Amino acid sequence: MTPAPSGAPGAAPPRKVPEAVHRRRWAILAVLLFSLLIVVLDNSILNVAMKTIATPAPVGLGATQSQLEWAVNSYTLVFAGILFTAGLLGDRLGRKKVLLAGMVVFGAGSVLSAFSGSPTELIAFRAVMGFGGAFVMPATLAIIMNVFEREEQPKAIGIWAGAVGLAVAIGPITGGILLEHFWWGSVFLVNVPIVITALIAMSVLVPDSKDPRPGRLDPVGVVLSVVGLVLLVYGIIKGGQLADFTDPEVFGTAGTGLLVLILFVLHERRSDHPSLDVRWFRDPAFSAAVSSIALVFFALMGVTFMTVFYTQSVRGFSPLQSGLLMLPLAAAHMFFAVRVRRVVEKLGVRIVCTGGMVMVSATMAGFLLLDRDTPVWVLEVLLFFQGASMAHIMPPATVSIMQSLPRERAGSGSAVNNTFRQVGASLGIAVLGSVLSTTYRDDISGRIAGLPGLTDEARHAAGESVEATLAVARTLGPEGRALVGPAHDAFIHAMHVTLIGASATALVGAAVVALFLPKRGAARKAPGAAHPDGRKEQAEAGA
Repeated sequence: MTPAPSGAPGAAPPRKVPEAVHRRRWAILAVLLFSLLIVVLDNSILNVAMKTIATPAPVGLGATQSQLEWAVNSYTLVFAGILFTAGLLGDRLGRKKVLLAGMVVFGAGSVLSAFSGSPTELIAFRAVMGFGGAFVMPATLAIIMNVFEREEQPKAIGIWAGAVGLAVAIGPITGGILLEHFWWGSVFLVNVPIVITALIAMSVLVPDSKDPRPGRLDPVGVVLSVVGLVLLVYGIIKGGQLADFTDPEVFGTAGTGLLVLILFVLHERRSDHPSLDVRWFRDPAFSAAVSSIALVFFALMGVTFMTVFYTQSVRGFSPLQSGLLMLPLAAAHMFFAVRVRRVVEKLGVRIVCTGGMVMVSATMAGFLLLDRDTPVWVLEVLLFFQGASMAHIMPPATVSIMQSLPRERAGSGSAVNNTFRQVGASLGIAVLGSVLSTTYRDDISGRIAGLPGLTDEARHAAGESVEATLAVARTLGPEGRALVGPAHDAFIHAMHVTLIGASATALVGAAVVALFLPKRGAARKAPGAAHPDGRKEQAEAGA
């Protein structure tokens, strides 16, 4: 039956999304969650496997704490550095094409990481995974914005964000099961069947979409952003490794990184085809939403990094048990993320996000209760509230970012959202991990200095992390056993110092959100963005 002309009396308004796409929108969302699953699953699996990878061969790779930080950050830095270009390529070439290509690269990087022969190889192959992941994440969120009508977008994004909670739960549990039965590389190899399944389903169901007026690529901006981030994070991690942030290598590298990032911003302001349109940040609401995501992941990822060592190295839980301990965080995040839109409708995005950030800060401070013999239920309660808090920040902040931009720029908007999330996570691991390492070394160095039969290099390496100290203790027999208790105490003290910094960071985020997010609704229209009602829809009906 042919629909009546749009101007005819009684005619229904024309659809913004093609009917064929609209009918299968929930199936498309389910398929897209596969890609989100592998990206989050990989990081959460790596967290629970870090202690094993730190164990000397043949069990692990004998990675130091700084190498473990780089195994995480090589992924996030490459991911963050090319996200802007990946979003532009999706807008230009088609988001489905870019999504499929990213999945293939991610799968290949997973196989290479699984068979790494050294920490250096693992760091390099994790960077390959980050390259593939950078093309996956912007495309998924951009496709969601193109297959759902505006009124359904908050619900779809809530489900998208809630799936993070599922992945957070599945990752550590899956990793624990694999590590109990297989070698450490299996935590990366598990990605391959998921990638293959997702590629088949996406090829069949997901429609393609693109910007009819895509901008040119910005290779200079890409190089400046990647170089600046790598130098900055390298300097921070090196400072923690050396326990000396005044070392010329540390402040020289980090300072150069900051300078390069300033040049990146100046270049983007002057460019007529920027990879990051800095005009968007003139809108305080847009900037506040982006900042809240970066700050909450800065605090969260740094704390997650140290929690693994607390549960396994200090409390003696197995990788599987550590994974199961994360269930309250995942369950709370998954439960509240898909329902938070109703709270936002009643109270407004500013109150909800501010409350979430304050609660994140409170739970970080609550971790100060953890000691060598604290009941496990205390940790579980804290993780539950942390998951619930995040669920009241991520979905509304993401909706604010995505709905403030025209739909044809959804890829670029998604890139901004994911870039600041990854940069926040990377800096959180680098900064808070370095604070943890430096504080721990200061406490344990006196004990290690008195150990006989160790070279200066071995003493320095033993003081870098609790796992390194315990590894040395195991080789010293009865004399080493006397080192275990002080190592645990030094780690807990260092963890508490670091948690104070994480809690303060979340409070800064709460202040930013309270001052600049709108009281109700999504963020205001960003400068240069078309009004939502005037968007030119580009979703195409797929097969």
